[in-house]
Amino acid sequence: MKRINAMLVKWMIRDTRGQDLVEYALLAGFVAVAAGALLPTIASSISNIFSKLEAALTSAGG
Repeated sequence: MKRINAMLVKWMIRDTRGQDLVEYALLAGFVAVAAGALLPTIASSISNIFSKLEAALTSAGG
């Protein structure tokens, strides 16, 4: 039984078929966490830029 378990462990270590999926999942998780951390801090800046743009377009059109 120990020999079968050792062979199974060696096979699992050498098998890299699912490695890409795990790497992409980790990358997507990192991007989601980074976006969640940065969005609240820059949301007011983005809102301010759009407000200025709206005021400029309103004064140019009217």
